[in-house]
Amino acid sequence: MVLVYDCDGSPEDSEEYVAKRDAVLDYVSMLRERGVFRGADPLRGPHAATTVKVQDGETLVRDGPFAETREWFAGYFLLECHDLDEALEYAAACPMAADAGVEVRPVRLVPQWYDPVDRLREVLSE
Repeated sequence: MVLVYDCDGSPEDSEEYVAKRDAVLDYVSMLRERGVFRGADPLRGPHAATTVKVQDGETLVRDGPFAETREWFAGYFLLECHDLDEALEYAAACPMAADAGVEVRPVRLVPQWYDPVDRLREVLSE
């Protein structure tokens, strides 16, 4: 999984935002052409976040992310790669790698749950 971080708060109608969006669309096209794209979702910014914490049996809800930070988790790309080197190659090609950076992390398979790639294939075929 390529985890995307962002620190750019450009308005959606700005030239910077449109250029970044177009670069991401080109990136997704490339991933699809190479057959590694399995899914992706952007997330709304920290202003739309709600944090839930259960402390001593009481549910505490507050607006915003866990901590004040300039960088925030902005979304992900789920890729099916042969090894870490291939995943790093695709991560380096991600347009957001030049901004706040991207993180590559293997998906942890839990047999008692389900195989996330198989589940994603099932959802995408519906």
